Amino acid sequence: MEMKKRINLELRNRAPEKVTELVLDNCRSSNGEIEGLNDSFKELEFLSMANVELTSLAKLPTLSKLRKLELSDNIISGGLEVLAERCPNLTYLNLSGNKIKDLGTVEALQNLKNLKSLDLFNCEITNLEDYRDSIFELLQQITYLDGFDQEDNEAPDSEDDDDEEGDEDDDDEDEDEAGPPGEYEEEDDEDDGGSDLGEGEEEEEVGLSYLMKEEIQDEDDDDDYVEEGGDEEEGGGVRGEKRKRDPEDEGEEEED
Repeated sequence: MEMKKRINLELRNRAPEKVTELVLDNCRSSNGEIEGLNDSFKELEFLSMANVELTSLAKLPTLSKLRKLELSDNIISGGLEVLAERCPNLTYLNLSGNKIKDLGTVEALQNLKNLKSLDLFNCEITNLEDYRDSIFELLQQITYLDGFDQEDNEAPDSEDDDDEEGDEDDDDEDEDEAGPPGEYEEEDDEDDGGSDLGEGEEEEEVGLSYLMKEEIQDEDDDDDYVEEGGDEEEGGGVRGEKRKRDPEDEGEEEED
């Protein structure tokens, strides 16, 4: 696929000024030149053009916010001064697998004041005697060359750095969610107090209901006593009337 078509595909209906990362690996450049990339990509921070058969950077647009530039496995042999002019804030530059042969070609990178990491792996220049010492002396602003510093300490992987930052953010979020240690203790104390109060109220309710039942039972007993007494009085009155019949009534019965 041609580079211009690939750029249009990677835009995904976005405006060029909204794009911060652009990967154009393995497409075809036009006669070894960059095409389809212009100054409208002003927010671009990461650009990768690996294995696109580039021979020149002359048509590289001004990308003042560009931090990382991948140009590995191309046919670039010089013209690196363009990078300092159009991408002055580069911190990472990968030129591995190109046709860079001598220190004079790399000297143009001295004007990249923010450059921290440079990769020239698989370039002919790496066959020079004292290659590493010479590069570190020539480009004193860089920290890592081909992935290692002057003491042969490996450069940290950018993804690992992002993971560490993510872990720290997660820890901070966990702490925020947990809140101060005393909060839960106070809430627990309040809950305990509430439960004690609830138990006391239940005991009071049980005692009151018991007393009310006792009073109701006493009233029922009194009513039963009154009714029984009334029945006895009524019965006694009837029997009394039978015993107290007048003699006159008896006489009348005899005459009959």
